[in-house]
Parts: sequence; C-alpha cells; structure tokens
Amino acid sequence: MSETHRVAIVTGASRGIGAAIARRLGRDGFTVIVDYAGNAAAAEAVVAAIEAAGGRAVTHRADVADPAAVTGLFDAAEAAFGRVDVLINNAGIMKLAKLAEVDDAAIDDQIAVNLKGAVHTMREAARRLADGGRIVNLSTSVVGLKLESYGIYAATKAAIEALTGILAKELRGRSISVNAVAPGPTATDLFLDGKSPELIARMAAMNPLERLGTPDDIAAAVAFLVGPDGGWINGQVLRANGGMI
Repeated sequence: MSETHRVAIVTGASRGIGAAIARRLGRDGFTVIVDYAGNAAAAEAVVAAIEAAGGRAVTHRADVADPAAVTGLFDAAEAAFGRVDVLINNAGIMKLAKLAEVDDAAIDDQIAVNLKGAVHTMREAARRLADGGRIVNLSTSVVGLKLESYGIYAATKAAIEALTGILAKELRGRSISVNAVAPGPTATDLFLDGKSPELIARMAAMNPLERLGTPDDIAAAVAFLVGPDGGWINGQVLRANGGMI
C-alpha cells in the first residue's frame, strides 16, 4: 500500500499527540487534514511544519462533538482531495475528579467529545472512507490501570475500545482496518498541566523503561497501523505505554 496521494484526517491535531501524528503522517507521504476545535494558530503551525518538510496539509475547524461539523469535515476533505483514506480519532478532553466529586458538566463534556465525537467521526468514516482505508482511535492505558480520579475519562475510552472491535467487524468486505492505540503517561501539556514534578517522576517510573512517553512515540505506533506493515492488524488495541500494563 503506497501512501502517495492518500488522505488522512487527524482530529484534535493542533497540539500534543495529534500534532505529532499529523507531522509524522505528513513525513510518511499522506496529505493531512489538520482538524482543530479552537486554536487556529496552532493548527496552522502544524501545517507549516508539514509543508516545510515537503509534505502537504491543510487545516479545518470542526468540533467533533457536533455531528454537522463532522459531516462538513469529510465534505471539505472530499471536495479538496477527492477522497478520505485514513481517520485518526485523536480529539479528546480530560477532566479528572473522583466519582463522588465529579460535576455534571465534566461528565457531559467528556462524553460529548471523547465518546460521541468519536462515534460521529467513525460513523462518517464507515459511510465514506475509501476501500482499503484505516481507522485508528486513541484510547488510554488508564482503561487497564484504573487510576483514581480518571473514572469518567477512562469510561469514555473503554467505550471507544469496544467500538473499535465492533466497527472492524461491521466493515467486513471493504479491506478497512479499525484499531486503537492506548498511550500511557505521555509528556503533553494535557498530561503535565497541574501535576507536581514529584508526581510526574513517580508516574514516569511506573513502566519498566522508566520514562514518560513522547508524542512521537505514539505517532510512531499510529504510523505503523496506517502504513504498509500494519495491514494485517485489525480490531486490536495497541497499548503504547513502555510496559506499564
């Protein structure tokens, strides 16, 4: 499978893991739609980096929680490039609180973006992705670790893992694979914000490789699944966490 002229949508791609995935796919030859919900300048910077490295990319603003915006995202990709071959479901939010303390807004927001947003994009991809395409959903290794205060976040991602296996079977006959990557603690602004250096060091030491993951580590796992060597992997969850679980 050649990546030449293949078109990839990466949601939540203006920063962190999403930006790293977009840059990596751009280097690998994909045309990348850098989706973002709010930070246009950051998304444009990702596009500039891809183009500076010889790749091709455009930005598109779409809040995945809005089904009409997701339809518009696919419409724009098809209008510009004729097709969509790859969907990377990266957009997500994390609002940590113990179950006894979590408020309704934090519950609703995480379900709206992490779960419903991914359902919106997977549904559109199931209808419109070119045969032979790839879908990669971003989960979290907290689904297995079951850390305190991560309950709602982990619950939304556990649902994504279930949907990954189900959609892989529903797309039988079209040569489209559906997989998930479940990072462990990764050095992004989302993870580092509000954590003490001591807590960060403790979490980095939880895996046998004794470091935090990097966005590029996760991007490499995604690149494998959407590249020529990942074609036989389907309906699986790849836990990219340094051996933590």
